[in-house]
Amino acid sequence: MLLSNKYPFLTNYFTEALTAKHRALPQSILFYGNDFDAQYTLSKEIARFLNCQNDKSDDCSCINCRWIRENSHPAVITVSRLDNKPEDDDSKTVISMKQSALIKETLMNTSDFHRVFIFCDRDDEGKICGLNKTNFQDETANSLLKIIEEPQPGVTFIFLTRYIDDLLSTIISRSQCFFVPSMDEVTYDYSLIKGVFENYWTFERKDVFDISQKLTDLTKDVPMLTILDNIQNYMLAVLKSSPKNSEFIYHIKLIENAKKQAILGMRPVNIFDDLCLNLIK
Repeated sequence: MLLSNKYPFLTNYFTEALTAKHRALPQSILFYGNDFDAQYTLSKEIARFLNCQNDKSDDCSCINCRWIRENSHPAVITVSRLDNKPEDDDSKTVISMKQSALIKETLMNTSDFHRVFIFCDRDDEGKICGLNKTNFQDETANSLLKIIEEPQPGVTFIFLTRYIDDLLSTIISRSQCFFVPSMDEVTYDYSLIKGVFENYWTFERKDVFDISQKLTDLTKDVPMLTILDNIQNYMLAVLKSSPKNSEFIYHIKLIENAKKQAILGMRPVNIFDDLCLNLIK
């Protein structure tokens, strides 16, 4: 399988599960971590292994392997707020109930292929992102529970997310979860907010709205999500030097929530007011 040098444990596990005489591959898989491209590549490699017509080698060029690499295989389906929407589905921010219904309808038909549904998110530029309770809401997740809990033979569900608890607990309990670490060299750039937010834990409560306004003013020249990324990078840099400080982990999750609010179109001033009130005690 591809990525074997970067992720030997994961690739060895899935290779053994897929080649075992009595297949032990879980039918619902949850990948979590920061590297969504790696999660998606692992998902496609599992799909390719399940559908390969030849020797399942990394460089196999059978039609199924080619289709999967090209994201055009009829039975390997990416499900996101932007992918595989029914024609009458005008939702753009969530995986919808209509998509859930389409998946169930698809499974009513037999297939010669092993069907793999990869659930994820995409940003507006098409880059793979993770699921959360904003883009994969409880109603839709709950509607899929029965087919996940009692899957047909030849069907595998894969979910991609940053944090396990970003998904409905009943999805988690029905899935086998695997952490996919990021192997990319990480640089924590927080130059945009350094003069405004550095050492924020020393700020006084009375300064909350002043700090919020300074952050809001930055959005006149810089996208909201870029500013939130800078704040998160600063927290990650601090956490790296203080890995046992669990408070910073909680703060990083607050930034993730702020990003979700920004994607939904909430006003920056409201997001920063709420964020600063939670961070500055």
